[in-house]
Amino acid sequence: MLMLNQKKDNNNKRKLKKSQLLLLGSFLVFIGFFILSYNHLVFLKNQVFANMEIAIASSNSPIEENKEEQDIPVPNVENVSDGTVYEEAPKKEINYSQYAGVLEIPKIGLKRGFYNTDSKYNSIQYNVSMISGSTMPDVINGNLMLMAHSGDAYISFFAYLYRLNIGDYAYITYQGQKYKYSIVNIYTVPKNGKVPIYRNYNKTTLTLITCTKNDDTTQTVYIAELV
Repeated sequence: MLMLNQKKDNNNKRKLKKSQLLLLGSFLVFIGFFILSYNHLVFLKNQVFANMEIAIASSNSPIEENKEEQDIPVPNVENVSDGTVYEEAPKKEINYSQYAGVLEIPKIGLKRGFYNTDSKYNSIQYNVSMISGSTMPDVINGNLMLMAHSGDAYISFFAYLYRLNIGDYAYITYQGQKYKYSIVNIYTVPKNGKVPIYRNYNKTTLTLITCTKNDDTTQTVYIAELV
């Protein structure tokens, strides 16, 4: 009888241990699933933000000489759409004197002021944004770099840049002087964290950057030289 009771106790202990191991295993599986799911979500989040972030880099052109290499961080630029069709707002008088400069592209009906890089209003979320490291048109052989969203939202100020061709004109008004630029190059680059700027460093340049129309994977760069 004593041996029978010991056998029952041993069986019960084995069953209890098996249950505990099973419970522990289930817990570990749950933890592993949670970690994998969390890491996957973090990966997806990082991918989204990586796709939104761009940087701009002036690098050597395979065609031209007189190049320098320069890495300049810039804010996000995207095709922006909130699903709303915006009606054209009634035109009102704008005091352009409040801006550091004014960009005009008659072919696409664009006239928009922009602020200095040290202004709190120099944000791609509100205006055409001047990129840090830019120089104004009165700086010989400098480069004024402007960027804005494309798409169909109200902040998509560069929505119609895709209509521009080489030879079209853009104008910058700065300190009462109007500067005329002619587009000499248009190219797209992958949205991989940097936008190479291919320009002639012996020319005073205007660079415009936005996302490529109907393509969230590339950026389009418009290089214009002072006439």
